[in-house]
Amino acid sequence: MNDWKDKLKFAYSTNPDYKPEEEDDINESIKPSQQVLRVWLEKKHRGGKPVSVIEGFVGDENEMKELAKTIKTRCGVGGTVKDGDIMIQGEFRDRIISILHELGYKNSKKAGG
Repeated sequence: MNDWKDKLKFAYSTNPDYKPEEEDDINESIKPSQQVLRVWLEKKHRGGKPVSVIEGFVGDENEMKELAKTIKTRCGVGGTVKDGDIMIQGEFRDRIISILHELGYKNSKKAGG
């Protein structure tokens, strides 16, 4: 509708063959079995309270929010989707990995110490 607003995202390129990436190509979904999700624990800047962070999800934001909702419900805790990561309140890495495996995300791994 407002094509001129999309052009504002583009700064400048000296490459005569440069073509800006289409936003639809970036958010393409891939199968859960092909995704590599990393689940790690974060305690910094949270008053010592742990948060389980899931990173590496490829897909649109609605799919990510649906996955986060499923995990929050199954763990019985709160959480959010922020900056492309899913954050679940509490230390639930093992439970989250087992839930992800049940949902078809077979390549999900525990990351960090």
